[in-house]
Amino acid sequence: MPQILSEIRPAERPRERLRSLGPTALTVVELLAILLGTGTARRDVLEVAANLIASAGGSLRALARRPLGALAAVSGVGEAKAARVIAALALAQRTAAEAGEPDRTVRTPADVFRWCGPSLRDLPVEEFHLLAMDTQNRITRELLITRGILNSSLVHPREVFRAAIAEAAAGVIVLHNHPSGNPAPSADDRRVTRQLVEAGRLLDIPVYDHVIVGGDRYFSFAEAGLL
Repeated sequence: MPQILSEIRPAERPRERLRSLGPTALTVVELLAILLGTGTARRDVLEVAANLIASAGGSLRALARRPLGALAAVSGVGEAKAARVIAALALAQRTAAEAGEPDRTVRTPADVFRWCGPSLRDLPVEEFHLLAMDTQNRITRELLITRGILNSSLVHPREVFRAAIAEAAAGVIVLHNHPSGNPAPSADDRRVTRQLVEAGRLLDIPVYDHVIVGGDRYFSFAEAGLL
């Protein structure tokens, strides 16, 4: 049971501890309490924060996967506070993704996973992305092509190659996520990959790979010899 904020000496309250010690000294509950700002007449903000992280099994990654409505439904949170939490978690994900940005050269499928894995692995729905590549195998642009509902996302070659042509790509890598956490390709994944490879040949914009992200793992069509 978290300590009640009113019983904590001012110097030991989360915001004061953040000011004096920095964020690394704070617990997850304390950091969430600062984001939430206030509790309710019946629940202290620390208790609300503890209930919020508990609703995701104590995992920030699981919390980041939950939709706004689910966070807002936690007693004492509501839509405005849930939006602040989601925004903060999204910023954290983008910060992590930026750590790998200096070198945009793709040498192996693992490079693709390092580039896109942090932003794709915890999404609650499928997203299909395009990496536009230059002649030196460097990523020039990452584009969202489609976003699915639940665990399905449909993509058509014209959507992919319209974007590739607009970006003057020398070649492309396509990728999407499996919210289930299992990166194994489905029959639809294989069919779409064949269509994209054939369309790329006709347009002289080769598809270098199709990478599927599932949790902390990935599947590469090129690595598996399926292109």
